[in-house]
Amino acid sequence: MRFQIKHEIEGRLRVHMMQNRMTFAEADTLQYYLEGLPGVAHAKVYEKTCDAVVTYTAERADIITALKQFCYDRVELPTAISGHSSREMNAEYQSRLVGQTLIHFGKKLFLPYPVRAAITAVKSAKYLYQGAHCLLQRKIEVSVLDAVAIGVSVFRGEMNTAASVMYLLGIGETLEEWTHKKSVDDLARSMSLNVSKVWLLQDGQEILVSAKEVALGDSVVVRMGNVIPFDGVIRQGEAMVNQASMTGESLPVRKEVGTYVYAGTVVEEGEIVLQVREMSGSTRFEKIVTMIEDSEKLKSTVESRAEHLADRLVPYTLLGTGLVYALTRNVTKALAVLMVDFSCALKLSMPISVLSAIREAGSYHITVKGGKYLEAVAEANTIVFDKTGTLTKAKPAVRRVYTFCDKEEDELLCLAACLEEHFPHSMAKAVVSAAAEKGLEHEETHSKVEYIV
Repeated sequence: MRFQIKHEIEGRLRVHMMQNRMTFAEADTLQYYLEGLPGVAHAKVYEKTCDAVVTYTAERADIITALKQFCYDRVELPTAISGHSSREMNAEYQSRLVGQTLIHFGKKLFLPYPVRAAITAVKSAKYLYQGAHCLLQRKIEVSVLDAVAIGVSVFRGEMNTAASVMYLLGIGETLEEWTHKKSVDDLARSMSLNVSKVWLLQDGQEILVSAKEVALGDSVVVRMGNVIPFDGVIRQGEAMVNQASMTGESLPVRKEVGTYVYAGTVVEEGEIVLQVREMSGSTRFEKIVTMIEDSEKLKSTVESRAEHLADRLVPYTLLGTGLVYALTRNVTKALAVLMVDFSCALKLSMPISVLSAIREAGSYHITVKGGKYLEAVAEANTIVFDKTGTLTKAKPAVRRVYTFCDKEEDELLCLAACLEEHFPHSMAKAVVSAAAEKGLEHEETHSKVEYIV
């Protein structure tokens, strides 16, 4: 790929890709490629200018070579990124914000006042209806404040003021929707499967291949301790499958031939041959998004308190408005009290803070399924863990081999590694690694291994 270096300091490059325009998919592909390079600490691609900024710790020559070798057609983008690009979503919401602003100020420049007043009156009906509906439910919430501010302005003929209030409310709603959706999508993307290799069954032989090479209808072997990489139907074997990531069930479920299993669930016991029915990607992503949205119902006490506080502030805001008017007899000053109310900010900030905390935890490989659990951890002074793998990288090492027969330690270690290499358990991996460190070569001289827990 041809490019031009626009700016450079030690450990950082800004390059311009020599192309007329860059699509969202191309920008995502380039960023995915750059972030996957060894020695690249951070990469950011700007599709509007066709630029890329790379922060690196590797040799400069290696980065330059990698950029020269880059080609869009050679990089296969994971479905979770290509199908749900935050880049495209950001551009969409930026366009909406720009459009709202241009329409608001464009009306002032190009439309006569009577037309603007009529448009404002029609648009105000939505806010007035929401405020009236809230009052009919015997509630005094933020929508009542909005309705009063807009209604009084329209009633007094201050259409410009009413239009400005509705414009700001519209901007606020767009920003709230954008922030919420981006938080959920980023979190879902960080929780998506990252299974790189799978055992593909072909002509009775197991072949270790990239997950990208698997197609619909292929048969994949999944053993104890492994994550199921695709949605599909069991064709051979049976297993106890932990579905907590999808259903929340704490106990594993027995799965046998003919039953359906889901990507992201874990085989706790047994071994299965899975026929792939759906590739991991959009379906898995959508399930995670649904799970996150459901988990938001598990609100923390702080979130609930913030919501109730926001609603309880509304009567005091209205009271303050009345007092200002009673003391000053100035409607504009009274309306100013409504304009500076921060109930909306309280309602918005807490859920977004919780989503951001959950996403941050996800970047450290910690899954949090609701705000109330974050709060519980903050209050805990003792935590009991069920296994060492929860606390460590689950990578034990062999320190010594004890023999109970007349065979040599290395010979027994070689035999053990030959058996254990078929299973993903951390203890099994430790035995295989110990044999590899000693340079012990082992050929399979056994029949089918049955792994008994």
